[in-house]
Amino acid sequence: MTFITRFAPSPTGPLHLGHAYSALLSYDMAQAVNGRFLLRIEDTDVSRCRPYWEEQIYDDLGWLGLSWEQPVLCQSEHLERYNAKIIQLAEMGLIYPCSCSRSDIRAALSAPQEGVPPTTVYPGTCRHRDMCSRQPGDALRLNMERALEYVSSKQLEFLESGPKHAGMHIVSPQELQRSTGDAVLGRKEIETVSYVLAAVVDDAKQDITTIIRGEDLFDTTALQVLLQALLDLPTPHYHHHKLIRDNAGKRLAKRDDACAIAKYRADGLTPCDIRQKLGL
Repeated sequence: MTFITRFAPSPTGPLHLGHAYSALLSYDMAQAVNGRFLLRIEDTDVSRCRPYWEEQIYDDLGWLGLSWEQPVLCQSEHLERYNAKIIQLAEMGLIYPCSCSRSDIRAALSAPQEGVPPTTVYPGTCRHRDMCSRQPGDALRLNMERALEYVSSKQLEFLESGPKHAGMHIVSPQELQRSTGDAVLGRKEIETVSYVLAAVVDDAKQDITTIIRGEDLFDTTALQVLLQALLDLPTPHYHHHKLIRDNAGKRLAKRDDACAIAKYRADGLTPCDIRQKLGL
């Protein structure tokens, strides 16, 4: 089997050293086994994504010495594919509309961030509703209890090769219910889907065999494995790597312009300097 991995940034700000580490590690791992390295632009958050940040992604990664296959998959151009999967889940009786807590819904649609406490598990206020009662602006939630019943005959598991969590992991239904609850998968008003669903759909579409990403996303894996089982999609291997932190030990964020790749370039550093700085 050909090793296929991807780097999937969102064009919502400048790439920083943490992005450089993840992209370079993914690229190097693919090169080491004569595999394939793909670039994917996760730009379904139309309120925050900007074309100039997308162009800078290409510029920064090219400067680092990376190359990738064309064309690049931009998620904003494939919303119909994700909506089709939401319809599929709805036809299985696993999705319901929810009009609760708009701010929590917006937060749930974003990729999780280290250091940000998880939203309180949804109490199921709208769980009695069916899709016929859906109103404009309603969120679409996964009925976790029904979803787990649907896959009760399957073993939910994934293989992890990262330094912190290496080994085979069994997904606990009880833990999923406790920690995730009825996850938000989409909201029509902003014409987007959740990070976890879009990533699952595209990883299958692109035949990704190994997902390489920061360890702050490790806890997201269980929900993605569940969605893969529900949609009859393959489960890739996972490799969650260490996070690059600032001098105070804080995880880097896009607002940390001092660690932006473009800043290091402007200061005269070379790609080799970046690799040395990252220990690659």
